Amino acid sequence: MHRFFANIEQLIDNNIEIIGKDVKHIKDVLRLKVKEKIEVVIDGYVYLCEIIRLEKDKVLTQVIEKNKGRNESPIHIVLYQGLAKGNKMDTIIQKCTEIGVKEFYPVALKRSVVKVKDIKKEEAKVERWNTIADEAAKQSKRDILPKVHNIISFDQMANILKNEKNIVVPYEDEKRNSIKGNLKLDGDKIHLIIGPEGGFEQDEIERLKSLGANIFTLGPRILRTETAGAVATTILLYEFGDLGVI
Repeated sequence: MHRFFANIEQLIDNNIEIIGKDVKHIKDVLRLKVKEKIEVVIDGYVYLCEIIRLEKDKVLTQVIEKNKGRNESPIHIVLYQGLAKGNKMDTIIQKCTEIGVKEFYPVALKRSVVKVKDIKKEEAKVERWNTIADEAAKQSKRDILPKVHNIISFDQMANILKNEKNIVVPYEDEKRNSIKGNLKLDGDKIHLIIGPEGGFEQDEIERLKSLGANIFTLGPRILRTETAGAVATTILLYEFGDLGVI
């Protein structure tokens, strides 16, 4: 069954109005008809709905039942991803949304090949990344829509992380300390930081350590930046979340 996301303002009495780009998708791509059923997620609740009217700019549905979503991990992973070139960021956001990341911060690090020059273009990128997260969340039956924040600098990231706990940094020069058996969580939020194609500068690692970051290895093989985030997220959700749990 197809799943869509909506805001609480779209719930009126026992009806939910689907608006925006989802209208075209329902009518022209999926070609859904009146009386067909869809799922609509609002604030973590899943509404089973029946389409009762298709209009030019909205799809009106009637709520059949409401249930608390059960597809979200108890662990809230925030991924700080060093900017990667080409379509690698698209892949990272898509796959990590499927796995269970709840927030993304694209970060301009020293070795990032991509440089932030035009704010308007960067805003367009962030808008596209949020669209990718939206599509991946629907496909993977997420109960929340992950947020891709605006691109930030290392200093801005450090300010966000100030006084935070559970900061996890996979680092290729770390050879012994692994996540399994060595990470003890304090709370349910994990801040995961992944370097860009060129990796981290040593001074970035030292500064992260000063913020209380846990530096870990992901194993003996060097992973690409578009692989590292997905692998680290999978390990964390297997160890502390719901992956592999029935």
